[in-house]
Amino acid sequence: MRFLKPLSLAASLSLAGLLGATAAHAEQKLVPAQSEIVFVSKQMGVPVEGHFKKFDAQIAFDPAKPETSKIALSVDIASATLGVPETDAELPKAPWFNTAKFPQATFQSTSAKALGGGKFEVAGQLTLKGATVPVTIPVTLTQSGATTTAAGTLPLKRLAFKIGEGEWADTSMVADEVQVKFKFALTGVGKL
Repeated sequence: MRFLKPLSLAASLSLAGLLGATAAHAEQKLVPAQSEIVFVSKQMGVPVEGHFKKFDAQIAFDPAKPETSKIALSVDIASATLGVPETDAELPKAPWFNTAKFPQATFQSTSAKALGGGKFEVAGQLTLKGATVPVTIPVTLTQSGATTTAAGTLPLKRLAFKIGEGEWADTSMVADEVQVKFKFALTGVGKL
């Protein structure tokens, strides 16, 4: 389960990128204390959940004109935790996240479009552990008072980012697919 966490981290990074990409406007801000990036992977068929403790987003998002949006997300990969000290000590190592060489994961939006009902689709480039992969992230926006919440799930393949190299590339131990779930609380987003 320890080694599944890095895979989940990659998924979480992608998800965070998607959320960031959906809520971009010059005066818009991420509220970190109310936001989260969670990654879920399976080790020997058992779900393992982790999260990133440090991430940031620069957002310029107009719900009325999503095509003009710009979203940039950065995730401090060394902040990944599965909540188990032994496993957390493995995540920064070269076979998993190699944080010494690749300290951040990033997402940069290339387009956004409205799907109706507060749902959007944000496309962009996710860079993790030196690999850049195009992703499309479904994002749902909800508003309560001055806070807009962007939420979604992005499935990722950990091996596309070389997360879990060597003996850990065996998907019978740690599944290739990781679900990255994100919830970003944002201020300054226009009315839906």
